[in-house]
Amino acid sequence: MSSDLSFFVLLLTDGVLVGLMYSLIAMGFVLVYKATDALNFAQGEFVMLAGIVAGAVSAWAANFWVAAGVTILTMVVFSFALERVVLRPLVGRPVIAVVMATIGLAAMIRGVAPLVFGSGMGTIPLPFDDKPIFLGPLMIPPVQLAGAVVSVIFMVAFSWLFARTRVGIALRAVADSQMVAMGMGINVPLYFAYAWALAGIVSAVGGVFWGSLLGVDNQLASVGLKVFPVVILGGLDSVAGAVIAGVLVGVIENLTAGYLDTYLGGGTKDLIPYVMMIAVLMFRPHGLFGKKTIDRI
Repeated sequence: MSSDLSFFVLLLTDGVLVGLMYSLIAMGFVLVYKATDALNFAQGEFVMLAGIVAGAVSAWAANFWVAAGVTILTMVVFSFALERVVLRPLVGRPVIAVVMATIGLAAMIRGVAPLVFGSGMGTIPLPFDDKPIFLGPLMIPPVQLAGAVVSVIFMVAFSWLFARTRVGIALRAVADSQMVAMGMGINVPLYFAYAWALAGIVSAVGGVFWGSLLGVDNQLASVGLKVFPVVILGGLDSVAGAVIAGVLVGVIENLTAGYLDTYLGGGTKDLIPYVMMIAVLMFRPHGLFGKKTIDRI
């Protein structure tokens, strides 16, 4: 295989793996939107909090599985408490109220988490060798491979949940109209809690993998902003769209960085996802795989 082709394949493979890890965070946005019809602008802070908890427990217990289990449990409890204290009073209120609540929550988590757990850089040791896996010209980091596999598993599980189960159908009904759902006997606050708990689980898993990859500190929250174009591209209500868009963004940003950074001086990897987002919004405001809605006025 020629060096040019090897370089292309390396960029492509790395882009797919990173893109699948993006989609793991993007699914947190989608889960909340599908159930509440509102964006959770604190999703990046959820990931940061999960990573900080996992790093703190890892330092104390020196066991990945204990750290992962405690992190998932912590994020589920935190999400339930958040829904009960902050979001339940907002049931039936305009969507902007939930959006503003999540923005305020994001600021609060960014400020409080370092005070409680410390502001130093933490690490999350993985339960397997962190040496790259070499397959011909490919060099695959194990954490990226594991994160990609988990992302695909979550996509299948959540797609099945929303399409085939009573809980998933009820969550979709709540998102369509909270008042109508209440009239049909659906316990809207309970399903709100379910949606936020699922987002907490996704955040916990995402925090563990991204924390292992990047290190754990309050800057980990920036991954939420990085993933936002993925959510818009795929469609706010599409789990599969989040995964496909994640791969698309990961591949394109990797290829542009690999081939254009030399000529442009760098920075294309951070810029190109937002260029893609704006381009798609101009022609498909509901995203590549989102559901087009028509409102009567």
